[in-house]
Amino acid sequence: MADPDLGLLEQWRGGDQAAGQALFARHFASVLRFFEHKCQTAADELVQQTFLACVRARDQFRGQSTFRTYLFTVARHELYRHLRQVRRDDDRLDFSITSIGEIVTTPGTRLGREQDAERLRAALRTLPAEQQLLLELCYWHELDPTALAEVFEAPAATIRTRLFRARNALRERLGEMSSTSRDPLVVGVTASADDLEP
Repeated sequence: MADPDLGLLEQWRGGDQAAGQALFARHFASVLRFFEHKCQTAADELVQQTFLACVRARDQFRGQSTFRTYLFTVARHELYRHLRQVRRDDDRLDFSITSIGEIVTTPGTRLGREQDAERLRAALRTLPAEQQLLLELCYWHELDPTALAEVFEAPAATIRTRLFRARNALRERLGEMSSTSRDPLVVGVTASADDLEP
């Protein structure tokens, strides 16, 4: 089935403002949530930059994925660009080992209303940024390995291996936390060992 968003995207690129507003309305909440958990003070600006980048980068989009997958790919690049600016354009940042918590300190960040959700998000922030994004996009945004492969620009088999490692890393962080959570990420993390094989 064709992705109806792709038609709206083409119309928006062609100057149809109503199509752009429709796309924005459909995906605003999930993109805002993506940024809010990482850099709350800049979240609104990053959402706008992400949608504008979709239009500017029209020649780079091959249409081989859904618009939603494309949008999260752009959002990931916008997030990393922002984090490099926070660190004064430090091109040496390696997001496979550097956590967002090491770069951005937001004492007023709302990590969640429930204590378990707060612990989970705190644990996620200690993971390398690539692992944090991979887990969040998989469980909170429900992207499958094929879609994640597009977002992270890596083969699906590599993504499965990275998910396996990220789950294990998060398990280690949550090891001392005895309470259980209804959060879908915790449910995924506590899946059977067979489910975690790459």
